[in-house]
Amino acid sequence: MAEQLLFVALIVTIISGVSSHQCTDNPPTLSATRGAGKVQELGGLNCYVSGSADSNFSVILISDVYGYEAPHLRMLADKVAAAGFYTVVPDFFRGDPFVNGNPHKPFHIWFKHHGYDQGFEDAKAIVKAIKRNGISRIGVAGFCWGGKVNVELTKHAYIEAGVLLHPSNVSIQDIRGVKVPISILGAEIDQFSPPKLVRKFEAVLKKKPEVDSFVKIFPGVQHGWTIRYNDDDKLAVKSAEEAHNAMLHWFIKHLK
Repeated sequence: MAEQLLFVALIVTIISGVSSHQCTDNPPTLSATRGAGKVQELGGLNCYVSGSADSNFSVILISDVYGYEAPHLRMLADKVAAAGFYTVVPDFFRGDPFVNGNPHKPFHIWFKHHGYDQGFEDAKAIVKAIKRNGISRIGVAGFCWGGKVNVELTKHAYIEAGVLLHPSNVSIQDIRGVKVPISILGAEIDQFSPPKLVRKFEAVLKKKPEVDSFVKIFPGVQHGWTIRYNDDDKLAVKSAEEAHNAMLHWFIKHLK
């Protein structure tokens, strides 16, 4: 809880000091219908599901604060599913994603109702539901807000592999507790996981030879770039695709 309060304080400080901040920059245009998959209930939450439930391998994508309807996130889910994974994107916010500029629910108010503790409990329920359906190996990718939830799963070995993409509020102590193969994909321009911190994560992981790890900092991109890029920006699209492919190759390596 203390870590959560510190994170909220950091967000509020950044919001107060500048007109734009990375955690909520470039909000997506939400679309509940876009994508090749479907929405169904799983583990007590609505989930965007793509791919065959007959697969032996599953990947869960944990969104940033903008939630599971973000088009780029659903497109990524379809791409992961096309590689043979039963892919699940849960609605951890229960129909209440963060809305940028809402004067009635600024971030610090919204976050009180959508903290990491509840996210972790919901994620465990999703993992259990997938395994009850006969899928034996599960990987999880967490974006921004979802990175913190994901690292908790890796610390308790609820899953077989994890990927953190520009995570928020992940600490060195969190990384010390990781028990399963983990990949960390960071941005060169990031207030919440700056390269200096990501390199410290890498140093910790190098001291854990029993845990396979991969760390990369992508040049010239900002926090959130993998799912909030501009479709008209060719360089942004290319960099996002490179991160997506790195994530996918990690799951192929450790789940199949």
